[in-house]
Amino acid sequence: MLARLDHLVITVTDLEKTKSFYCDVLDMRFEAFGEGRQALHFGSQKINVQIAGKELEPRAHVAKPGTADLCFICYVPLNTVKARLEKAGIEILEGPVRRTGATGPITSLYVRDPDLNLIELSVYDDVQHH
Repeated sequence: MLARLDHLVITVTDLEKTKSFYCDVLDMRFEAFGEGRQALHFGSQKINVQIAGKELEPRAHVAKPGTADLCFICYVPLNTVKARLEKAGIEILEGPVRRTGATGPITSLYVRDPDLNLIELSVYDDVQHH
């Protein structure tokens, strides 16, 4: 019945800090669209961004900053990701560690975004799983 995830939504406290983390550090692209809507794009995916206290309806029952736990697959080696995080002054909470992704084994680094969401940055151990 389901084919894929189209987008997800995170709630943030500071749009500029969010843009800095996701765009400057993780290479996503910011887009403002519609009536007061914002999104972060990467590949063929997007994350819609809503500001805490200004959420659009309908919304999740509990739409709060810091409640997301997201895993992103990277197309560059994890040591490149680690170097970029360190250069940006972002603390690595854990990793590299072995985990299980949707289609096989991955190796991951864990960080927090400006709203303290847990962000897992991973590469598949078998590069055919891009």
